[in-house]
Amino acid sequence: MSTIPKNLKDGYSRFRAERYPSQSDLFATLGKGQSPETMVISCADSRVEPATIFDSVPGDLFVVRNVANIVPKYRETNGLHGVEAALEFAVTALKVSQLIVIGHSACGGISACLSAANDKPVGQFVSPWVAQLDETRDQVLRNNPVNSQEALEQAGVVQSVANLMDYPFVIESVNSGNLSLHGAWFDIGLGTLAWYNSETNAFVKAF
Repeated sequence: MSTIPKNLKDGYSRFRAERYPSQSDLFATLGKGQSPETMVISCADSRVEPATIFDSVPGDLFVVRNVANIVPKYRETNGLHGVEAALEFAVTALKVSQLIVIGHSACGGISACLSAANDKPVGQFVSPWVAQLDETRDQVLRNNPVNSQEALEQAGVVQSVANLMDYPFVIESVNSGNLSLHGAWFDIGLGTLAWYNSETNAFVKAF
């Protein structure tokens, strides 16, 4: 077995020496269970950390991350459904009251989806995963956007939020007033957050 990499060991040492002592009561409470109010479906991109963006502490956010922050369409099929399992647990067991899909600028998964449109698929596993956005991508490209990358990043968020309403347990929770659905897009370089307004079908800066 290999030893812990130095950068991770140093980071853990700082956590134990600096952060844990000031949050020991919080971790003691979290050790007994979790009750987050918010679920975030985010990209796996290392530059986009929901806890940092929303200045949250452990226990605040239930986060699932994947390439291009995709929510698959509801499927009653056999097989493994990682995103769906996390979604089901958050909504039915943890009973989160807010669910946010957040995309971001310079998304590699979105770039891969656009590359496939030019018959240049990327990766054995990435290509079929981002192909879930092919229909959305084609619609975006038909509109000849000024910035197709950003346009698809945001359209992908809208599509994933729409896909959430195919899940029976999500529909039930939303209709009962216990769950609200949201879409957002984060500009990494500028550090700005845009929130999706379903009435105007546009992303507007949070403030």
